[in-house]
Amino acid sequence: MEQPVILIDGHCYLCQDIVRYLVKRDSRARFRFAALQSPAGRSILKAMNDGGDTDDFDSFILAVNGRYYNRSGAALRVWKGLGGWRSLAYALIVIPAPIRDAVYRFIARNRYRWFGKSEQCLLPTKEVRERFLPEGY
Repeated sequence: MEQPVILIDGHCYLCQDIVRYLVKRDSRARFRFAALQSPAGRSILKAMNDGGDTDDFDSFILAVNGRYYNRSGAALRVWKGLGGWRSLAYALIVIPAPIRDAVYRFIARNRYRWFGKSEQCLLPTKEVRERFLPEGY
């Protein structure tokens, strides 16, 4: 089984905070990361989009064994993967995806305004950098 990869917006401060949060709590180092804008991220997006355009993606994406999840579905599967009490969040999967994703899109649309935006991609610490794919930031 290949290691799950989480693609994030490397310019988004909220997304960067989420990566730091996950690295601290993913004690089994189950998840790897890549910025959507990075060469590694674009390669995964290209595979996900059957070789098509990679510029229209701004979603949180989870890639696992050739399957791709985005928006709320990706977030809930990541919570489940952390194990422990956090995996209880996966129970929200029973809410229809259009409703979950509407909440996700509302937060995504406002994330730069609420949390800020960096002009350069994530500059990770050594601990975080070790969890990124090569050419992932």
